[in-house]
Amino acid sequence: MKEIILCKYGEIVLKGLNKRQFEAVMLRQLSHRIAPLGKFEITSAQSVAYIEPTDEECDIDAAYDAVCKIFGIVSVCRAAVTEKNFDSIVRTVGEYILPAIRERGAKTFKVESKRGDKSFPMTSPELSGEVGAELLEMAPELTVDVHEPDVVVHVEIRAKAAYVHIGGAPGAGGLPYGSGGKGMLLLSGGIDSPVAGWMMAKRGVALDCVHFESYPYTSEQAREKVLELARLLSRWCGPVRVHIISLTHIQEELCRADVDDYFTLLLRRYMMRLACRAARRFRCDAIITGESLGQVASQTMGAFRVTGSVADRIVFRPCIGMDKEEIVALARRIGTFDTSILPYEDCCTVFTPKHPKTKPEPEKVLAQEAKLDFAALEDEAFASMYTVEAEA
Repeated sequence: MKEIILCKYGEIVLKGLNKRQFEAVMLRQLSHRIAPLGKFEITSAQSVAYIEPTDEECDIDAAYDAVCKIFGIVSVCRAAVTEKNFDSIVRTVGEYILPAIRERGAKTFKVESKRGDKSFPMTSPELSGEVGAELLEMAPELTVDVHEPDVVVHVEIRAKAAYVHIGGAPGAGGLPYGSGGKGMLLLSGGIDSPVAGWMMAKRGVALDCVHFESYPYTSEQAREKVLELARLLSRWCGPVRVHIISLTHIQEELCRADVDDYFTLLLRRYMMRLACRAARRFRCDAIITGESLGQVASQTMGAFRVTGSVADRIVFRPCIGMDKEEIVALARRIGTFDTSILPYEDCCTVFTPKHPKTKPEPEKVLAQEAKLDFAALEDEAFASMYTVEAEA
């Protein structure tokens, strides 16, 4: 019996003339993600992608797990393929579905049919009723419950074949990764920034990351933690490049300049300028941060105005209206939380002023910034940049 993976599209089905472009991007993602797991044939029809193993070496379990993390797909299930006639469908239900029902310990079921091929001689309600009757004969211990069944048996009649399954897992949803442009994510090592990157990736934005370190004030373990977060994101996005920039000299000069409570704001302005330079070099159209309004002193409206004013491209803050509990819940779901809370310092937690400005006046910020040769410091920091590619 042949088993395949069915991947059902999400928002792609709502697209108009450019639907095929979105579909092509997603199919490339599918192909790339499962390529290391064996030889699979991928086809697409009627807003469904069909992933079929071509030999016994294929790891269909791993492929199923990988496909659940591909953006643009709303549901994923494993299904048995059978001929488009009633006897074959019933036989496959007995051989493939009934053992799975018994393994789950289910007592009730219902059958849902979808007749995509209108040339099939039975209507969907007729097919559901007849398959249900046959299943009751094979397993008299079961009963039908059309309202709250333990298991729903799905029969789908499509162009090439019939498919039977008992549902599967939700997909990642959203839009295909890479279909919405490219953004530069400020990846700090905390809880928020990986969540922000994931949220934008779900909307189709391809990610590059920039990480600012302050070695030796921050450790090599802190750098490795960030690379591990990038690897965890790559399970959803594919390979992710991390561009690492040293802020050590800038922070030391800010301390020497005695900028008082403006230290954090001035540092973040440097970070924004450097992130924009990295974005220009690597052709990213936007900056992405994990900032949430009011979460810390540097994340007020006034602070956003001061730090955002130096950006030369749009700044996305997808976590802006989320509270910490919501961000933590999403971090747990995408698998980054446990790494994010490892106790290593990052560049924003060293040299922190006691009372950072929450309502900065732009003129005073510029006056404090004039104490430094910021252009030379920025050039020096940007020259320190090196790139690491992270992949799970």
